[in-house]
Amino acid sequence: MRVTATINGELMHADDVWEGESLLYILRERLGLPGSKNACEQGECGSCTVYLDGVAVCACLVAAGQAQGREVVTVEGLASGGELHPVQEAFMRAGAVQCGFCTPGLIVATHDLLRRVPHPTDLEIREALAGNLCRCTGYEKIIAAVRLAASGRTGNAE
Repeated sequence: MRVTATINGELMHADDVWEGESLLYILRERLGLPGSKNACEQGECGSCTVYLDGVAVCACLVAAGQAQGREVVTVEGLASGGELHPVQEAFMRAGAVQCGFCTPGLIVATHDLLRRVPHPTDLEIREALAGNLCRCTGYEKIIAAVRLAASGRTGNAE
């Protein structure tokens, strides 16, 4: 089957899609968007978090055919005009990136949180990121990055 979707603002097509393929596989392997990571393939780690019609989802749990005619935004799509999104900038500035495997999902989850709650408390940050696992950072720098992004002092305009 052919899957056509608007991905990061661009109409894209993936041909010869097997009905069991995930949106994550299509993004990474067929469309060359490696930002979303393939870690658990069970929706437990959050490394593959993307927006599907404005809702944050684990791309590993979405069948590729479910994206037909819909809008997908990946971590790559948050940047604009060659400039990092303020959340991406905050993660870099706060040192919240170590191995980088969980980072794309955490960035999308943080972006989603800040859309809903522009100035979250630490408890709200922890709750919002609870579905994203990181084995390297201990989370303190990640929480600092969310605070920095929420403060608006990242150096980038939204």
